[in-house]
Amino acid sequence: MTEKSPNPEAGKDTFDLADFLPFLLNQAAEESSLAFQNVYKDRYGMLRTEWRVLFHLGMYGRMTAKEIGARAMMHKTKVSRAVQRLAERRFLNRTRDARDRRSEHLELTPAGEAAYRDLRGVARDYDAKLARHFTSGEVALLRSMLRQLAGIR
Repeated sequence: MTEKSPNPEAGKDTFDLADFLPFLLNQAAEESSLAFQNVYKDRYGMLRTEWRVLFHLGMYGRMTAKEIGARAMMHKTKVSRAVQRLAERRFLNRTRDARDRRSEHLELTPAGEAAYRDLRGVARDYDAKLARHFTSGEVALLRSMLRQLAGIR
């Protein structure tokens, strides 16, 4: 067995992970979502993908899983699992498309709408709490830059 030789460049490396944008964005996303995650998890036992599906249906109304996946940039398997769990908990109804039996239309039930309204209020409050770290101009600039990076107009 050969021993791994130390990296001779290690002392000269000027790459700073703490300034690497993808790393910073990931760290900020994780840190900023933790408190909100606790709310939807504690109140409704939801996972991140489930609240995202719930919010898409709450915001846009009747959709297919494929439409949610495209809009939310989520893999179809994750959307499918989230839909299944939300349906089991009676937060959404599934209706087969008459023209395409492989597709289902999804809509929130009254219980799903109530959960959405509750979490929407918490999300607004949490968003305002995060925004208080910055001036209104900084918040507007941050939102604009993040939308650009995410490809959202």
